[in-house]
Amino acid sequence: MKQPNILLINCDDLGYGDLACFGSSVNKTPHIDRLAADGLKLDQFYMASPVCSASRAAMMTGCYPPRIGFGWKPVLHPSEAIGLSTKETTIAKQLKTVGYRTRIIGKWHCGDQPEFLPPRHGFDGYFGLPYSNDMGRQVNADGKIPDNPPLPRPPLPLLRDEAVIQQQPDQRGITERYTDDALQFIEASAKAETPFFLYLAHMYVHVPLFVPKQFLSRSKNGAYGAAVECIDWSTGVLVDYLKQKGLFKNTLIIFTSDNGSRARDEGGSNAPLRGTKATTWEGGQRVPCILHWPEGIPGGRTCNQITRSIDFLPTLSAVAGVQEEPAHPIDGVDLSAYLTDDDAPCVNDRMVYYFSREQLEAVRIGDWKLHFHKGDTPHYALYNLKENIDEDEDLAARHPEIVTQLEAFAEEVRTEMGDSLTGVKGRANRPVGRVSNPKPLTEYSKDHPYIVAAYDLPDMPTMAG
Repeated sequence: MKQPNILLINCDDLGYGDLACFGSSVNKTPHIDRLAADGLKLDQFYMASPVCSASRAAMMTGCYPPRIGFGWKPVLHPSEAIGLSTKETTIAKQLKTVGYRTRIIGKWHCGDQPEFLPPRHGFDGYFGLPYSNDMGRQVNADGKIPDNPPLPRPPLPLLRDEAVIQQQPDQRGITERYTDDALQFIEASAKAETPFFLYLAHMYVHVPLFVPKQFLSRSKNGAYGAAVECIDWSTGVLVDYLKQKGLFKNTLIIFTSDNGSRARDEGGSNAPLRGTKATTWEGGQRVPCILHWPEGIPGGRTCNQITRSIDFLPTLSAVAGVQEEPAHPIDGVDLSAYLTDDDAPCVNDRMVYYFSREQLEAVRIGDWKLHFHKGDTPHYALYNLKENIDEDEDLAARHPEIVTQLEAFAEEVRTEMGDSLTGVKGRANRPVGRVSNPKPLTEYSKDHPYIVAAYDLPDMPTMAG
């Protein structure tokens, strides 16, 4: 089979219930819905962390966060001394070994020092914000900088490769700029007749939400719904362009989100799941995921088995024909046989680890999920996710044998990756990348202030990650 082009679209804080094809009645997502209807919809898909940096590093490397040093620091901030180690194997590095052109557009958030930026991790080029859109200078509703901002930070940098090309860009235009850059990359790849891997990491729907007026004016869900519909618009533009270039049928499109929604009355939803971003309830890590590849994946299907973002690296390596193994052990497994063959069985005893920083808070095998709670004595809460998706019926007392089985499995996980709750040190964890003299990418000067656009939307609550 010919190597497919790969387009990985990763949203920021988009919840399980935020797409129409996953149950939303307030957000219009016709282009994404069409991909789901004609492709493979993954109903039980998990990110490896409920917050951004750890989630993205895990997805790129096929490893749970503690294994690659992201357990204790799941959210990176500007000019920190740590980031994704260049010793780790990424999806981009793997695909480059078999001739792929690679590019990332959007949010990276795996370290902003030069040693940690995408060009050091297998990407030929980069255009985007190196971290969350609320990690720049805070502005008032009138677009002016407050005299005493609550979180004084340097201006938000927009990067091309490793150079800052703009400070504090107008966020209303970022998605359109990202989409245009993606079109240019696809065009160049088509001319070169070379397969491509494009990682498009949207800014939306992370707060603060600054959305173009044309989306805001027709949204039924405020700025949040407008941001979701802007993502859908971008997806439709890319699909149309792939069709124009004759690339659509052999392009594997993956659409997902880095973690669940904040769900703090901004318009986001993780329904019908319990919990939010930053929690290890289902709403924190279980997110929408769609795979579409007309020449490789039989369409019109829904997968109800457990699948995970850490499976992307081995799976994409397999479909691209990569022979090289990652430099270090990974946690993901190759799902290409199931994705490409409608008759192949999906693995039905898949496992999920739920880490909050370095603490193992829950494990899942099959339909059973066991939560661990702090206290003077061990306390467990057991849920059957097939029968009780909202995790409100504790079955631990009725099924002590399942508790024992999952606790034994958890001990294996602790031995491998550690657990701060029980004080176990992992035997297989690798160090995070580190530099000695980190520097901010931008600096604020009162003598030469940068230009801040006059936004016409009210401020939204902010949360790093």
